[in-house]
Amino acid sequence: MANYVTNTSDKSKVKALILCIALGWMGAHYFYVGRVGKGLLYLCTMGLMGIGWLLDIFKILSGGFRDNVGAPLRK
Repeated sequence: MANYVTNTSDKSKVKALILCIALGWMGAHYFYVGRVGKGLLYLCTMGLMGIGWLLDIFKILSGGFRDNVGAPLRK
């Protein structure tokens, strides 16, 4: 019988969602999870002109948002 281990990030899904809603146009949620390059992109383009910001809210809610090493955020 195989043992499966699911790695999750040490970053919180709730904190990322709050940062995304409040400061997502500045990329705060990307800076929080350690994805500095994408955070700078959002900072320079105002959240990819608002479209990327809104998509990220849904991505965080659905569980598809990941940290800088590809691990899903913890609940």
